Amino acid sequence: MAIHEATPEAHTWPLVSVIVPVLNEERHLADAVAMIAGQDYPGELEIVLALGPSSDGTDAVAAALAQADSRIRLVANPSGKTPAGLNAAIGASRGSIIARVDGHAEIPVDYVRVAVTALREHNAANVGGVMSAQGRTPFERAVATAMRSTIGVGNAAFHVGGQAAEAETVYLGVFRRDVLLDVGGFDEHYERAQDWEMNHRIRDRGGIIWFTPDLVVTYRPRSTPAALAKQYFQYGRWRHVIARHHEGSINLRYLAPPAMVLGTTAMGLLGLLWRPAWLVPAAYAGAVAVGGTLAGRGEPASVRALTPVALIVMHWSWGLGYLTSPPSLAQGRIADPRTGGSL
Repeated sequence: MAIHEATPEAHTWPLVSVIVPVLNEERHLADAVAMIAGQDYPGELEIVLALGPSSDGTDAVAAALAQADSRIRLVANPSGKTPAGLNAAIGASRGSIIARVDGHAEIPVDYVRVAVTALREHNAANVGGVMSAQGRTPFERAVATAMRSTIGVGNAAFHVGGQAAEAETVYLGVFRRDVLLDVGGFDEHYERAQDWEMNHRIRDRGGIIWFTPDLVVTYRPRSTPAALAKQYFQYGRWRHVIARHHEGSINLRYLAPPAMVLGTTAMGLLGLLWRPAWLVPAAYAGAVAVGGTLAGRGEPASVRALTPVALIVMHWSWGLGYLTSPPSLAQGRIADPRTGGSL
């Protein structure tokens, strides 16, 4: 069993618990954990893996990792749901700083050190950086291009980059433990968008969510149009749940996809009777074609050709998910997670 000792200056750096919800990550988990374990953080580090009911060899990989490194601990997440896994890992952790990392994330070697420094410098409750989408196949690269563009995802800094500043939300997140305990942890009602919802509650209590471009995490996008459509449909569906739970949390950026779906559909149908109405869906198609081509500058022709396809899938899936989100999804939620959460 490996023994890891903190450096002499470790007493000036707080213990950081890196929590990782894990489900069916046999292919990626060892690499993700190696990047966490290899951090240049001067203080003490522990890694808590919350294991869902995987159908592949994930549990065996996790067990081998824990046996090889005394800093790694395993906890069960029977439901397999991300917020439940995060809460279980927080409950089993010891650090005054909690860093969330995904089981297939690729973080730079200075990730934890930079995040802890930013937390201190800006008196922040949560710090995060850029979700740097990087694909391998032409379609994955097209999705990555769309996810890094304002026409694809709006102007959120964690997608498109920007200057260090306060933000609504950030990717993943490195939190102060006392803040997480104060708000009751992640709301386990949410299957998606639990990060945004958590950060909303933190901001409601006066906490600072800080974006810094110095933190860059590689994200691997979905590899097929069907998988991308399913992902963005769920994003839209659960974003509507947040709008129902938190009055005033919606803005024009979130309303644009459902408005586009309604507008282009209505004008397309009207065009069967009044041909000029076809100008509206034609204008949308033209904007996506031009915007996708511009976003894909520097990419191979195959990627540029697929970028408008990725944009259309993302826009329509998100919009349809939002419009068809049933009111029942907003029911059965604990109004204040502090009164009934798992922390």
